Amino acid sequence: MISTSLASVAYLGAAILFIFSLGGLSHPETSRRGNLYGIIGMALAVLATILGPRVTPAGLPWIIGAMAVGGSIGLYAARKIQMTQMPELVALMHSLVGLAAVLVGFANYIDPAAAANLSSAEKAIHEIEIYLGILIGAVTFSGSLIAFGKLSGNISGNPLLLPGRHWLNLIGLLIVIFVGWEFLHCESLPAGMIFLGIMTVLSLLFGIHMVMAIGGADMPVVVSMLNSYSGWAASATGFMLNNDLLIVTGALVGSSGAILSYIMCRAMNRQFLSVIAGGFGTASGATSSGGTKAEPEGEVTPISAAETAELLRSSKRVIIVPGYGMAVAQAQHTVYEITKFLREQGVSVSFAIHPVAGRMPGHMNVLLAEAKVPYDIVMEMDEINDDFPVADVAMVIGANDIVNPGAQEDPSSPIAGMPVLEVWKAKHSIVMKRSMASGYAGVDNPLFYKENNSMLFGDAKKMLDEVLLALKS
Repeated sequence: MISTSLASVAYLGAAILFIFSLGGLSHPETSRRGNLYGIIGMALAVLATILGPRVTPAGLPWIIGAMAVGGSIGLYAARKIQMTQMPELVALMHSLVGLAAVLVGFANYIDPAAAANLSSAEKAIHEIEIYLGILIGAVTFSGSLIAFGKLSGNISGNPLLLPGRHWLNLIGLLIVIFVGWEFLHCESLPAGMIFLGIMTVLSLLFGIHMVMAIGGADMPVVVSMLNSYSGWAASATGFMLNNDLLIVTGALVGSSGAILSYIMCRAMNRQFLSVIAGGFGTASGATSSGGTKAEPEGEVTPISAAETAELLRSSKRVIIVPGYGMAVAQAQHTVYEITKFLREQGVSVSFAIHPVAGRMPGHMNVLLAEAKVPYDIVMEMDEINDDFPVADVAMVIGANDIVNPGAQEDPSSPIAGMPVLEVWKAKHSIVMKRSMASGYAGVDNPLFYKENNSMLFGDAKKMLDEVLLALKS
C-alpha cells in the first residue's frame, strides 16, 4: 500500500499524461504517441487507486475481479469490432460512463460514511453533487443508448418530433428542480431515495427524448455532445468520491467534447441549441420540413468502372472525398490500393475530409489510417477546398450532404450556408453511390446533375475493386 501523498503525486502525473494525450490526439501523426500517454496515465491512475489507502485488503479481490471481467470484454470488443462500427461503439462506451455515475451516486447516498462528520452546509453541497451526478449520468446513459441504436441502424435516423416537445422538456426541467429542492430537505434516507428515483426516471426519459428528436444529419454532433456529457458525468463522480483525478479527467473530457461540439456545429452552419431542438436530417431521404421523398431534378450521366479507371489514369491531380458509404462498404483498403497505384504512376492524389463526414468526429481519418493511407495527403476541408479547380478528377465515395452545392447556390435549402467540399469545381467529378437516394439531411443534391459530373452506381467496395482491376490491366 502507498501513502495518501504518494497517491496524490501519482494522480497528478496521470492528469499531466492525460493532457499530453489530448494534445497528441489533435493530429494524426502524433495520435499514436497521444494514445500511449493515455494508456500510461490510466495504468498509473488505476495502480495508485488500487494501492492507495482507500482500498482495504478485503475489497481488493472484488476490484481485481471486476477489472478482469471488464478487461476481457474490452479485449473481445477490440478484436471483434470493425473500424466501421466505431461510432456505435463510442456511443455505447459513453452510456457506460453515464451508468457508472448513476450507480456511484446512489451508492454514495446510501453509504453512511460518505456524509459522516459533515456540517449541514457541507452535507447540502454533498447532496447537490449526488443529485447533479445522477442527473447528468442518467441523461448520458439513455441518450447514448439511443445514439447507439441510431448509429447501428436498429433505430430509425428520422427525428421523432413530439407535439409540444419543447414544453415537455421545460415541464420536465421544472419538475426536476422541484424534486431536487425536496430532496435537499429530506429528513430520512427512504424519502431521499424516492426523490432520487423520480429524478432518475425523468432524466432517463429526457435523454431518450432529446436524442430521438435529433435527425441523422446531426449525429456527428450528437456523438461529440455525448462525449462531453460523459466527461461531466465522470467529473461529478469525482466530486461525489472526493477524487481529484476523476474531477480533472472528467473536466478535460467534458470541455474538449464541448469544444468539439462547437466546431462540428460550425462545420454544419448549425447552432448547438438547434441541434438539441432536433428535426434536421432523416435516414430515409425525407426532407426535414415536408417529410416527403426528395425527387431528382435533372438527368444524370452514368459512368462505368472501366471509364472511371481511364479518367483516373489520364489525370495529373486527383482528389478523393470519402464518406459514410465507404465506411459501410469497408472499401478503405481498396481506396488505398488505388491511391498507391496512381501515385506510382505519377498522379498526385489527395484526400479531402469534411469535419462531419461519417457518423462521428474523425470517422474518415480513422478508417484511412487503418488502411495505411499516408497522413500527409489527408487534408481538412479548409486546407483543400481551394485545390478543386486545379484537380482533374474529384472522386466522391459514398458522401452526399458534405459535397452538396445547394449549400452555396440555394438560399432556401435546409443546408444553406453549411460549409461543403466544392467538388463540382474540379474538371470532372465522379460520385459513387448505391442509388439516387438523398443523404441524411434529406435534400436532393444538384451535384448529381451537373454537366461535369458522372455517377458510378453500385456497392463502393465492388465498384472500386473493378476500378482497381481496370487500372492494373
